[in-house]
Amino acid sequence: MKYLIILFLFTVPCAYGQQVANPRLKAQLDSVMVLDQKYRELLMNINTYDSLQTDSLARSMQVPPGELFGHLWDLQSTLDSTNLVFIEQVFLQYGYPGKSLVGEGTNEAAWYVIQHSEKIDQYFGQIEKAGKQKELPYRLVAMMQDRQLMYQGQEQIYGTQGACRPLRDQTGTSCFIWPIDNPKKVNKRRKKAGFDLTVEQNAKRLNIDYKPLTMNEVRAQYDLDL
Repeated sequence: MKYLIILFLFTVPCAYGQQVANPRLKAQLDSVMVLDQKYRELLMNINTYDSLQTDSLARSMQVPPGELFGHLWDLQSTLDSTNLVFIEQVFLQYGYPGKSLVGEGTNEAAWYVIQHSEKIDQYFGQIEKAGKQKELPYRLVAMMQDRQLMYQGQEQIYGTQGACRPLRDQTGTSCFIWPIDNPKKVNKRRKKAGFDLTVEQNAKRLNIDYKPLTMNEVRAQYDLDL
């Protein structure tokens, strides 16, 4: 990926008791979801661990503490690759596996896999169609669109994406909300797309002090691979 993006966990709605058109596929996608999140919680929280916790986790994984983060990423990346192969086969056979096929909650599994892949451009059209047909919550479509725009070096629309990049003055790395097109109206767009939080609240959830930035300001302050 071009950018070190902000890690956060998604809360997946439960779909117990639902009648679904394809129970077997639902079970497979539920397993995919578990694998998608397997190491992401550790990756998200590892910076909050003290040295004893880090050393203990590193020993349990039989790696030096300094290599722990990279090791966890390697493990998750392997799972992500396996998930992607399966999801691409699902797309070929069914199109997007939405709510009417696999139930609410499970209908988000394919979105997670594509969101965590380098194939957003390839599948965004099908995911956007699923959102418009209410087979997938539209806020997820908005999140993927924002990530797609960020990877393209463009302003995002809904303010969902944060990034951490080295500062040009070489004083370290800083995290920020990626520039937003017409930020004064972003919360109106967020509400329409189905988000409960404002852009300011979302930034706080990501442990970022929200400050509207332009692309020119970001290019001036940060070392970007654009």
